[in-house]
Amino acid sequence: MNHVLVVDDEAPMRAALEANFLRDGWKVTTAAGVSEAVSKFRSAPCPLVITDMRMPDGDGLRVMQSVREIAPETAVVFLTAFGSIPEAVLTMKEGACDYLMKPISFDELSEAARRLLGPDESAPGEGVEHGIFGKSAAFRRTLARARQVATSDVDVLIEAESGTGKELIARMIHQLSARRRGPLVAVNCAAFPEALLESELFGHVRGAFTGATTAKPGKFELASGGTLLLDEVGEMPPSLQPKLLRVLQEREVDRLGDTRPAPVDVRVIATTNRQLRAMVSEGLFRSDLYYRLNVVPVTIPPLRERPEDILELARYFLEKHAKKSALRQPTLGPELIERMQAHSWPGNVRELENFIRRLLALSTGPQLNAGLAEEWESNEEVPAAKAATAGLSLREMERQLLEKTLAATSGNRTRAAQMLGISIRTMRNKIKEYGLPPRGAR
Repeated sequence: MNHVLVVDDEAPMRAALEANFLRDGWKVTTAAGVSEAVSKFRSAPCPLVITDMRMPDGDGLRVMQSVREIAPETAVVFLTAFGSIPEAVLTMKEGACDYLMKPISFDELSEAARRLLGPDESAPGEGVEHGIFGKSAAFRRTLARARQVATSDVDVLIEAESGTGKELIARMIHQLSARRRGPLVAVNCAAFPEALLESELFGHVRGAFTGATTAKPGKFELASGGTLLLDEVGEMPPSLQPKLLRVLQEREVDRLGDTRPAPVDVRVIATTNRQLRAMVSEGLFRSDLYYRLNVVPVTIPPLRERPEDILELARYFLEKHAKKSALRQPTLGPELIERMQAHSWPGNVRELENFIRRLLALSTGPQLNAGLAEEWESNEEVPAAKAATAGLSLREMERQLLEKTLAATSGNRTRAAQMLGISIRTMRNKIKEYGLPPRGAR
């Protein structure tokens, strides 16, 4: 049975909400203020708290902060008659799951409760959730944060290393949001040259540039009514950042070659594997755009910071890919498990999954052993010193380092760029500059 704590200093409102929730089969606890709410929640934590924003002995933020200290995964919904956009943004940044204005209909509140306490809420982080697997406390906190922000309509910034599952978290947020019936449109900001990226995002009219024989809507217009995923937003050229900022502020786009803006109804989720705050300090990313995107931040811990997930993920991927290939599922040998748990996994979950797939392809017996991991062991690092040879020019040393890193990553440009500490755009430019073969580029 679902259990809700209703906090409101107005007795008629408490009674009405209690009666409606009881009618729907809920267990209900009520409180008339902040102190009573915290005391009752500490005695009997529950998965959902609905609280008034302003009460005589404090505000709803105090309720939420206390609830978070006791049970971080509890969903919190605010009710207020004094709402404003700044107040809504504040509560969402603090971790609220929803924000509803009085007077409200119970149907509206009930729908919000159902969204928040769906089948995943009964065991958060257990098993596979929206294609995402992870049981560690750190990862469960990330999932709880994603569920919280999903019920709002504010823009979200997901910052995490490559291979951690940023796009999966973004898709989870969309699927749990009120926009889930609308489209989810993704665009990789690192995948297009600057001129094409502008057209891809904002669209163009016929004759806007050479070759524009027909009008084309941009990704913002295509995502209207749904969510736009800006993947690797840190790679967006500085010249396009002011235009993106204007769209986020005004919710209208200026198509290339058009004289009239087009309105768009879209929520933006941006992802990046770079430290945007550092880029702001270096003058590489606009501070106003950063703060506009970073209304509610979501971070995903790298795999090395949640070692308890390594073995569980490995077994999950083993079962998944063995079943997909109609293979008998082998077990993981003890020495292999030891090596896996000691590995730093710089490519995170993506590296682990590809590693398991390679072991499956190479295995011949009922158990995967450490001997199959030798290739992985040799590819863990590509130190710059190995490329240094006396008498070579710096240009030639750079070329050799690029070649060796690309070879070590089987041509994976994204992984190679991460290992070298450069952006994927710089990696592409260097490959072109030195005329290196695009093996396995993506």
